[in-house]
Amino acid sequence: MWVLLAIAVVVVGFALRINSMLVVTAAGIVAGLIGGLSPVKILNAFGDGFAGSRSVTVFIVTLPVIGLIERYGLQHQARKLISKLQILTTGRLLAIYLLIRQGTAALGLTSIGGPAQAVRPLIHPMAAGAAERRYGKLPEKIQEKIKGFAASADTVGLFFGEDIFVAIGSILLITGFVDTTYGLHLEAIDIALWAIPTGICALLIHGTRLLLLDRKLDKLAAENRAAAKEAAR
Repeated sequence: MWVLLAIAVVVVGFALRINSMLVVTAAGIVAGLIGGLSPVKILNAFGDGFAGSRSVTVFIVTLPVIGLIERYGLQHQARKLISKLQILTTGRLLAIYLLIRQGTAALGLTSIGGPAQAVRPLIHPMAAGAAERRYGKLPEKIQEKIKGFAASADTVGLFFGEDIFVAIGSILLITGFVDTTYGLHLEAIDIALWAIPTGICALLIHGTRLLLLDRKLDKLAAENRAAAKEAAR
């Protein structure tokens, strides 16, 4: 049970807002030392883990591509496009993206979208452009709120959509763990079907929050205009 002290390292590190990579690495080293592993074996464990999950570093390949398309005006074109679509408000745009993200994830297309691939270069600029069309220049507080909601649309859609796909890693992990640990046989399709009600609830709840975002932006914009008038006096 002393190995669980590594969790305390993670909690303390995140609470102090230390770099997450350093915190996780330190927790792994602490767990290895308490577990009786030598420094060489700990290093081997890190190497094996990295080699076994090379797909995690695929984002390094996509970053130069995203940088190039942003350099040549992707965000500008996204804002220009959304400014022509009067019917699309910030909340409606993000709600549509949530629906698309969750639907594609439920079909196993988890790589479509993502914070780096879609939210930063496309979704957030379009959402911000819709807000600028309506309120003009945005204060930092409103900009940060739009960023948070844009990221949440992607995260919630992926999280609650991927569990509906039978071949996703989380479902296979559940079936394998229950089978080997408790001797109970679960079908992946059954778990996926039970994930559908949760996915629908997530879509309705967070979709409603996104649609209500327009009201929050109206209120924040009114507060900022009032503050500006007061400061002008």
